[in-house]
Amino acid sequence: MTRGFPWHHHHYSAMGTGNTESRLLETVSTAGKQLADALGLPLISLDALFWKPGWEKSTNEEMRARVEQRLADCPDGWVVDGNYTRIIGGIIEDTSTDGSTPPLALTLPRVIWRTFLRMLRLKEACSPGCNEMFSEVFFSKESIVWWCITQHGLVRERETAKMARIGLGIGTDVEGQKMRRLGGWGKELRTWFDDVKRMLQRE
Repeated sequence: MTRGFPWHHHHYSAMGTGNTESRLLETVSTAGKQLADALGLPLISLDALFWKPGWEKSTNEEMRARVEQRLADCPDGWVVDGNYTRIIGGIIEDTSTDGSTPPLALTLPRVIWRTFLRMLRLKEACSPGCNEMFSEVFFSKESIVWWCITQHGLVRERETAKMARIGLGIGTDVEGQKMRRLGGWGKELRTWFDDVKRMLQRE
């Protein structure tokens, strides 16, 4: 699932995806940071690469170029936080992928709470110059809250299909199995991270 320990002869890479396509869920972002810290690797936020100040979107070409350059800047490995497959294709997914797919009843309150903290400037914006505004959060089709509600099922369905193809132990693409699904209310994620820490202790 990963690439690169600077102090070992391993090369780790990991991509964490969640149920929202962009402006990721707190669960995935937090897990990504914890994993990056444990491995001693940089955490690459795709949100920060995609969003320009004032919520201006990067073009597909700009985004692909930024991602490729950022990965190239981390030869010892990296942990990527985000899910922009529709824009960048398989640049990152050609490596291992871990997806967190908690239920909407868990993710929606977290999205609302995180967004509320960002509106009050009590939490760092997902990208520099992209501050959450009340009108945009609650009265815009671009709202992350609205996106979470309307896209949750679609993203979950797409990730389920991907899991059937490249899921560890179950994927039809036997040689390409590299995706682990972490669902539920957080227990699977905690168990997985404990397994990662035990693996690192053995190396």
